[in-house]
Amino acid sequence: MKPTKDSEHALVDVLDVLMREGAMIQADVLVTVADVPLVGINLRAAVAGLTTMREYGLFENWDIEKRGIDEDRRRELGRRPDPGLPQERAESGASSDE
Repeated sequence: MKPTKDSEHALVDVLDVLMREGAMIQADVLVTVADVPLVGINLRAAVAGLTTMREYGLFENWDIEKRGIDEDRRRELGRRPDPGLPQERAESGASSDE
């Protein structure tokens, strides 16, 4: 009996772990011509889902601002408020309309 691998779900599993756990990518690139270094690039990137990023304190202000904009749009269209929106933002948004 040979082991089998379900390749259909491999990408989904990788993306699931990446969004849930996150990954830090760091790369140093050095472009040289004839052994003469011309350009050096130091790259750092954090890749994760928004929930994971907020747990580490990244993009928290952007998230609150974006949810506030969405909340204002919902209010204009008569939809119910987003339960994930912090209360102080919801209250300050309501008082700014008055």
